Amino acid sequence: MPSGNLWVRTMVLLGTLVISVGACLELVLVLVGPGHATGAPTVPTGQSSHSIQWGGVNRTFNLYRPQGLPDAVPLVVMMHGGYGNGAQAERAYHWDAEADRGHFLVAYPDGLNRAWNAGSCCGIPQQTDVDDVGFITAMVADIGRQIPLDPTRVYAAGMSNGAMMALRLGCQTGMFAAIAPVAGTLLTECSHAQPTSVLQIHGTADESVPYAGGPGKALTANGTPRVDGPAVPSVNATWRGVDSCGPPSSSTAGLVTTETADCPDGRAVELISVTGAGHQWPGSTRSPLLERLGLPEPSTALDATETIWQFFGRHHH
Repeated sequence: MPSGNLWVRTMVLLGTLVISVGACLELVLVLVGPGHATGAPTVPTGQSSHSIQWGGVNRTFNLYRPQGLPDAVPLVVMMHGGYGNGAQAERAYHWDAEADRGHFLVAYPDGLNRAWNAGSCCGIPQQTDVDDVGFITAMVADIGRQIPLDPTRVYAAGMSNGAMMALRLGCQTGMFAAIAPVAGTLLTECSHAQPTSVLQIHGTADESVPYAGGPGKALTANGTPRVDGPAVPSVNATWRGVDSCGPPSSSTAGLVTTETADCPDGRAVELISVTGAGHQWPGSTRSPLLERLGLPEPSTALDATETIWQFFGRHHH
């Protein structure tokens, strides 16, 4: 046995090694998730429903897991529009089929009272200042405890109010390698945003979230515009500034105009404008929700889901 000071130094060294090994094991479990650590992921193949407690409320989300996933899984968070929910978004926007082809996981969270607190919009979540940024962040962490995610390939997309939420997530978290808002605008503080790739898709004839900015046609119960925000090209310029991008180049094919700016570290900021398209997800399925809200038939000039996944696939953290 070592004696005196040598014995003390030996015990300290052994204790340090035990702590270090324990910390490493804990880090590994956090990164790969307990399901992967035991060889049995807890997210079943196909569709499944989940919930977590957040802000004293039970928050719900659906997951779609295709077959044949890689060891580290890309994740797309798809946020529904106002008056929608996760199940409606899953039906309408065809992300499950895209996930089958691209081998990634899709989460469809539910906003409280069918809306998201995206800043100055929308509905009860905005009025009561619901922490939806915290909920989405906690949801991604919960998914990561069940199945090993690739932290460099976590993405956010959204429609309308969900698009505004995707923009808020891009502004106020560093979690997402890329975001893709469709038919939305920026309605939150964004001065401390971290660089991230951004793809905006917007119809030039959108009356709910006007392409040129300003108040939308839809009104709240007290008669004020539900949305009153900056022009879509201005939002794109904001993100080019965040990402320190070069000037955009533009190309047009039929009704679709694409402006692309290359940015440092392989990032990009793009704006796809669909001439004549209204407040919609191009290429989506016409749904009873659109009919109830009096929204136009989705444009067939572009498949927004396929286009977004191609963009996501080119951009990692």
